[in-house]
Amino acid sequence: MRRPPALRIESHPILEFRRGREITFELDGRELKGYEGETIAAAIHAAGVRVLRRSIRLGHPRGFFCAIGRCSSCLMTVNGVPNVMTCVTPLEPGMKVETQTDKGSVVQGAPPFGGEPEPSSDAPNGMPSHAPLAIVGSGPAGLSAAIAAGALGVESVVLDENEAPGGQLIKQTHMFFGSKEHYARVRGVDIGGRLVEELAPLPSTLFQRTTVLGIYPGPVVSYLRDGRHGRLSADGLVLATGASENMLAFPGSDLPGVYGAGAVQTLMNVHGVVPGERVLMVGAGNIGLIVAYQLLQAGVDVAAVIEGLPTIGGYHVHGAKIRRAGVPIETSHTIVRAEGHDRVERTVIAKVGRNWEPVPGSEREIEVDTVCLAVGLSPNCELALMAGCDEAYVADLGGRVALHGSNLQTSVEGVFLAGDASGIEEASTAMLEGRLAGLAAAESLDVELDRDALAEMRAEAESGLAALRAGPFGERPRAGKEKMFSLRSSAD
Repeated sequence: MRRPPALRIESHPILEFRRGREITFELDGRELKGYEGETIAAAIHAAGVRVLRRSIRLGHPRGFFCAIGRCSSCLMTVNGVPNVMTCVTPLEPGMKVETQTDKGSVVQGAPPFGGEPEPSSDAPNGMPSHAPLAIVGSGPAGLSAAIAAGALGVESVVLDENEAPGGQLIKQTHMFFGSKEHYARVRGVDIGGRLVEELAPLPSTLFQRTTVLGIYPGPVVSYLRDGRHGRLSADGLVLATGASENMLAFPGSDLPGVYGAGAVQTLMNVHGVVPGERVLMVGAGNIGLIVAYQLLQAGVDVAAVIEGLPTIGGYHVHGAKIRRAGVPIETSHTIVRAEGHDRVERTVIAKVGRNWEPVPGSEREIEVDTVCLAVGLSPNCELALMAGCDEAYVADLGGRVALHGSNLQTSVEGVFLAGDASGIEEASTAMLEGRLAGLAAAESLDVELDRDALAEMRAEAESGLAALRAGPFGERPRAGKEKMFSLRSSAD
């Protein structure tokens, strides 16, 4: 039985979707309905529309892919302004949205998008012009850094481009492992709220919907907030900018219906919209297995989970849940191509040999309308490099990373990293690294601190990190960090 055009989730075993008031907007002259609080792209997707733009040279269809503003697949013209990232732009009543087929040009007489442009200002909309500690990113690492610094009495300002704090936690419906201190048996969607509550009484201010444009000597943070540019100087800086999903190249990989796993989670668990009716999951690491189960919870048929390696890369408990639900996990398999007109209609998969080439004669077709890619993450290091930090390529940490030591300080004095920005690991690790970075940043400032409290908090965080990295799943990041610390030491 095919799902009706409306793709909204009406009931869910874990989540309750409290949508804002219903509003109308236009897409290419056609009136559609959406809800306040969701993004333009999510509302369009919920209406059954998959093509958001066309490629400039060949006119190929492009659709929703990353949901974090990191690619160009969702660029559309909104209220006459081209190249708006609709996957992160909130829907507003009466918006006029148009599909782009070229580079786009501003419509003469169109109202400025996001409000009337304001002249450059050092401190627009309540933002201070200076802070003892600036933190970029309000995910698990950034919030934890602010909490640790705040516990020592150090004031911080946290900047984040998203609507709400929590980062990737806001779409994690699974329960965390580990100890009570690591939020064992607590769902990610609840952990973010707990961190915000813990931060509330401390000397820290959150500024959401604030896009950091660059980092300059000082350090000085250049940002855009409510259409106005501002500059924030700081004595210390923690970059908790997270990671971006990797892409996998294959024929048809640019068709609408091919999504990153994080985008699927955003659609389902934040906006209450399913990505499609039948999904092929590519990747059997923890993310692939967890998102496959979340798709099943949302009532979506998962045709199969395929993995190029001969064994699954995620926790076996996650794999067991998928298999018990009747979903096959096929290792030593890859996707050969996706096919369809203006969207995915089917895929072809095949076995792979030791040289990673498809085994002749093993190809087979699977009818799906969605391909979900869970093929790894790469640290977001652009701001760190802009700040002048030295870098290194460390495969075990996910790729290019700014050089940093065990206290998370980079090669630039007073600039620290935390979380996936310092190397790809679990959210529990990101929180502990955030604490360490917040403590180290606080210690680097010329302020009075409770040294006993600092030493105790640092010891707890270091012990927690060592425990998380001690098991077999911590082997790779542990090796990556050891290499990183060695490189950082050699650079001094």
